[in-house]
Amino acid sequence: MQKRWYRRSVLILLIAFMLTGGGYCFLEWKQSLFEREASTSEVSDDLLIPGGMPIGIYMETDGVMVLGTEAVEEKDGTTQEPAKNIVKAGDYIVGINDEAVTDKKDLQRAVKSQEAQEVVLHLRRNEEYVDVKTKLVDARDGKKLGIWVKDDEQGLGTVTFLDSKSRFGALGHGIRDTDTSELLEIREGRLYTTSIQEIKKGKSGEPGGMEGIIVYNNYNILGTIEQNTESGIFGTIDRIDALFSEQEAIPAAAPSDVHTGEAVIRCAVSGKVEEYKIRITKVDLNAHEKNKTLVIEVTDERLLELTGGIVQGMSGSPIIQDGKLVGAVTHVFVQNAAKGYGIFIQDMLKYVG
Repeated sequence: MQKRWYRRSVLILLIAFMLTGGGYCFLEWKQSLFEREASTSEVSDDLLIPGGMPIGIYMETDGVMVLGTEAVEEKDGTTQEPAKNIVKAGDYIVGINDEAVTDKKDLQRAVKSQEAQEVVLHLRRNEEYVDVKTKLVDARDGKKLGIWVKDDEQGLGTVTFLDSKSRFGALGHGIRDTDTSELLEIREGRLYTTSIQEIKKGKSGEPGGMEGIIVYNNYNILGTIEQNTESGIFGTIDRIDALFSEQEAIPAAAPSDVHTGEAVIRCAVSGKVEEYKIRITKVDLNAHEKNKTLVIEVTDERLLELTGGIVQGMSGSPIIQDGKLVGAVTHVFVQNAAKGYGIFIQDMLKYVG
């Protein structure tokens, strides 16, 4: 068994601050670092700054995602489940009658404003658009569709790399809805600074986890998330100085360069980014799932003492071998927290070209 490390439960503190600038001098210096190293290197691989830092994640879905349906009680005491077998879990509601819908507030306003007992829902289903008719239930507390929905997701993970164009990759696997297991289709998203507050050690049958505080305000925004894919989340870092400092760019390895044997991962479970020894025990160039092409085992006693091995929140931790960035950690083996899966870095770089 395996378990994805995307950490859904976080402590949210809502504090209002003004957005501040900064980081431009650092950005220019970092760009010169890439250019200088590229000119002196004899290899043609892409140069990347490896990560290992924890990040807070917030994403808004592209439309309102359907989680399921429920029976609703009418004013006369009878119940109806009007949307059953009409909408499906994983559908995205993008409109109702003539009104566009981008989030739950839009949907609530549109439902409240309807006078007819039947409405047309405009859905996106498996990349196609379909229209369905459903009834509105006149409940005691207002009109209802009888549909459970969501329009955002949040959590904690680890950034994998930064390229010379300030593009980042993180997690090494996509973010899925915990109720439907569907990959979330996002409209936009943001990265936030976070601090790790507690580590729960992993043990057989019970993966551990990193818990942190994420303050969702403008002051703590690090950058934007533009893609949520099977190979990770990708976007642009705006405040490089707040996340990357005193880092050196290294080449990105081709899959054929990766081999079984000693390597290291970078993560911040101790409160700062450190490298920990691992072994790559399997390299599968033909794996069915792109984020399970590497099998790794933690051998560093420090990391085993701190976490028991691989824990939730470490997804995206860079894997470095022979001075090259070869991939990122993606999953933990539930029955053995010291072992897990990884993804080739080249399968992540396809999304930042």
